[in-house]
Amino acid sequence: MPEDQHQPPRREIVTGVPRGTRRRPPAHTPARSEISEQTTLGATYVRALMRSQLRAGMRALAGLALAVGTLPLVLLLPRAASGPLVWLALGLLVYPVMWLIARWYVLRAERNEADFTGLVTDPAEAPGPRRPA
Repeated sequence: MPEDQHQPPRREIVTGVPRGTRRRPPAHTPARSEISEQTTLGATYVRALMRSQLRAGMRALAGLALAVGTLPLVLLLPRAASGPLVWLALGLLVYPVMWLIARWYVLRAERNEADFTGLVTDPAEAPGPRRPA
């Protein structure tokens, strides 16, 4: 008997991309392509972002106008009572309120942009935890 009959058949290993990591075509057209191709849907997405940013800006402006608009009322108080009150209002109240309004606006604008980015990003391209190769 030849020696080849006693050895088991040689097995071949096929390597390739693991099944879980294969790129599948998106089930829908990503919104990013809608925006870059300037379709009606893409224009709607961009308009919604602009509208939400405008709303946040108008709210911040209204809060600032309310905070600064009340200062003339403080300055109209009689001189005896308004001396230290004016400095207190100008130095300790106005600037922290302005900082809080500005901080709120920045956080709101970043949240609007993050929501928009989440909307237009393809879930397959979204950054997430990566497995070591």
